[in-house]
Amino acid sequence: MLDIKPFDPTHPIETQLGTEESPVILVNPFSVDRKDIDAVVKAWEADATWLKKQPGFISTQLHRAVEPSTMFFNYAVWESTAHFRAAFSHPDFQSTLAAYPDGTTAAPHLFTRVAVSNLCTA
Repeated sequence: MLDIKPFDPTHPIETQLGTEESPVILVNPFSVDRKDIDAVVKAWEADATWLKKQPGFISTQLHRAVEPSTMFFNYAVWESTAHFRAAFSHPDFQSTLAAYPDGTTAAPHLFTRVAVSNLCTA
């Protein structure tokens, strides 16, 4: 089962779910045992497929760290915190977390885009 730890201990994902922002980007680094890499990709595919069908979902992307690291990182774009909260809290999604191998640790956190002149749009 997936072990969820705070990315920022002062503002864990549970606290962020109570906010109202739009749009939001979920950033989720996670670590896995080398022997579980294939199982983690399969588990992520299943939960991402479920999330993709939910209202407010925009996109997602999975990344794997360069060898020899066994870290992964995914981000997902959502229309709002409310949309993400509804999906993340849904019992069907929560049940998908059991498919992750024991010892897999994730640190989900929500972000908003920052406008920087000539570089980034908000």
